Amino acid sequence: MKSTGSTSSVPGAGTFRPHRVVVLALDGLLPFELGIPHRIFGRPGDAAGRPLYEVVTCSVRPPGPVRTDADFAVHVVHGPEALATADTVIVPASYELGPVYERGELTGELAAALARVRPGTRLASICTGVYVLAAAGLLDGRPATTHWADAERFQRLFPRVDVDPDVLFIDDGDILTSAGVAAGIDLCLHMVRRDHGVAVANDVARRTVVPPHRDGGQAQYVERPVPDQRQTSTTGARAWALGRLHEPIQLRDMAARESMSVRTFTRRFRAETGVSPGQWLTRQRVERARHLLESTDLSMDRVAGDAGFGTAQSLRQHFQAALGVTPSAYRRTFRDGDEGAPRSEKLSTACGGTGRRPAGLQGSTTPGP
Repeated sequence: MKSTGSTSSVPGAGTFRPHRVVVLALDGLLPFELGIPHRIFGRPGDAAGRPLYEVVTCSVRPPGPVRTDADFAVHVVHGPEALATADTVIVPASYELGPVYERGELTGELAAALARVRPGTRLASICTGVYVLAAAGLLDGRPATTHWADAERFQRLFPRVDVDPDVLFIDDGDILTSAGVAAGIDLCLHMVRRDHGVAVANDVARRTVVPPHRDGGQAQYVERPVPDQRQTSTTGARAWALGRLHEPIQLRDMAARESMSVRTFTRRFRAETGVSPGQWLTRQRVERARHLLESTDLSMDRVAGDAGFGTAQSLRQHFQAALGVTPSAYRRTFRDGDEGAPRSEKLSTACGGTGRRPAGLQGSTTPGP
């Protein structure tokens, strides 16, 4: 199965039609995770104000109530037939997966529902929703992730899946998987970014009041997700660095902003972000370069300088390591009218969307400054 991620809501792609996202609601679902796709994909619009996505929720049964893990049920108005209309299918977590979770086997009604999904449909899971994709045999020989606390059990049940318990999400082209809860937000923002670029995804993030980008390779579990208020955080140094990505930034300068030794700063930075200062800086600079490539006609030398890579050669090296595509190829995917293909399809192809994950989405290996 190969994802096109296609949508005709892009100039030059023919009659306007929003990309249809169908969310599969299973008994025992987590209401928070069910709402993530609606919140993220329900926000983006084009220059004319038309929604870029249409989000619907369906059940494996005819319309009716679906149990949640809370003290209320949700009434789902679409049955499994909605899956046949999807451009993207998202499976959120459920605590009542039964034989799917216990033995890695689909129930009859779930198998029948998934059989309606058209070939080429993009598939995604949030947290334990990955069990459904694995039980359907869609992840054999492929990388996937889930909540870190469930990863070991998932690997035992599905030994043919290449499980990475340490990342927020994995983009493997036509199938994307994420860790639990908030990582689902990161995954959905990543899909918006992949489909329509950094500016659109950042606008959604601002409206949702969440960070615009947490790289898929960021650690799920860090020592101190919320800094101890009695101790100094590295937040100020990160804000300072973001304001001068175009300048050389030394580790000692960042540490000095927080009045810490380099050793203490490095340890606390990793505890708070899950990555080294050098990895974090490289990711921020790649994001800056992405934005410039999408929104300006600056030369590669200018993009490299403004993003802090110094030279076009350094930009190409880091950009390709992070995204699996050259800056020039990336820029072409965000030029309207290029062969009439949707941006998501062109970007997926440029980034190696042929069933393997783009390089770099599992974390940078760039050394610290």
